[in-house]
Formats: sequence, structure tokens, C-alpha cells
Amino acid sequence: MTTASPATSAADDYRDTPLVGIVMGSQSDLKIMSAAAELLRQFGVPHEITLVSPHRTPYRLIEYGETARKRGMRVIIAGGGGAAHLPGMLAAFTTLPVIGVPINSSTSIHGIDSVLSMLQMPSGVPVATVAIDGAASAAVLATQMLALSNARLADVLEKHRTSLKDKVMRTIEELRKGGFSDE
Repeated sequence: MTTASPATSAADDYRDTPLVGIVMGSQSDLKIMSAAAELLRQFGVPHEITLVSPHRTPYRLIEYGETARKRGMRVIIAGGGGAAHLPGMLAAFTTLPVIGVPINSSTSIHGIDSVLSMLQMPSGVPVATVAIDGAASAAVLATQMLALSNARLADVLEKHRTSLKDKVMRTIEELRKGGFSDE
């Protein structure tokens, strides 16, 4: 399943070509990885989402990694549970930044093994790693990378950060009304 999000401004250099690839090794990872797709959609970042299993479709993994840059990708977000080979193997086949999302899957040890698999990549083949099940954070990080050369995305991120702050401030106000203090 591959989808592309439309660009929101003709002024950018962003087109309908996906800039971020979201990949997962199993359909069961979709419940976690869809958070990245939703946030990228909200940010107006063209992306695709698909399955690439390092164990069941190894040649697809190689092709995906080797062709990602030629197809216009700038960042890959890869989810992995259990042994979590997908992010590291993709990093081996591309020079694009790969952001790993450790997934607390039915075959993992509460996602800890997945975290370690991503963090312990050999020197020279890094995988940026977010929190367990942190696909939304991976989408923010990917957008931050793209925003280095895109003022519209930098503005989108500023607005997103402000909305997070505003949500906390509303919660503080609700707590105060209920007799709680933030001190």
C-alpha cells in the first residue's frame, strides 16, 4: 500500500513525489506506524507508506533502499519489532537518513530488544532512533530534517510546537480550577 500526500504550496520545491518513506515489516505494525503518516499528512509532507519485510521480501528491501534517493526520498522512517532488522538493513542500502521506530510487538521483549538493535548499529551506518512506538516523534524528526531547507515546514513545526505548549497550559488551567497547583 503506497500513498502520497499532496503538497500544500506551489512555492516549495516539494511536489507530489514522496519525500518520506514510511516502511514496516508487517501489517501488524500499521497501528503504530500510521501515526507517522497522519502527522506528515497534517504537516503537508508528501510521503508513502508500505511493507518491506527484511526476512520475507529481502530483495524488495534492497531495491527500496537502493532506489529511495533516485525516487526523490529524503528521509526513511522504518518500524521494527523483535529483532528489528528493517531500519538497520535499510540504512545499509541507502545514504539517506533512516529513523528507526522500535515497536513493542508480540515477538519483542517489551520493545527493548528493538531499541538495542537500532542503537547498536555499526559505526558509519547509523539509525536515528525514537522511543518505543514513537512513530509520531519520527514524523516530527523527519520534518525537522526537511525543514532545514524549507521555510514553510519550519513554520509548520513552530505552530506544532506552540500547539503542544498550549495544550499543556490548558491542562494546567483545568488542574487549577480543580484545586490542584502546578507549583
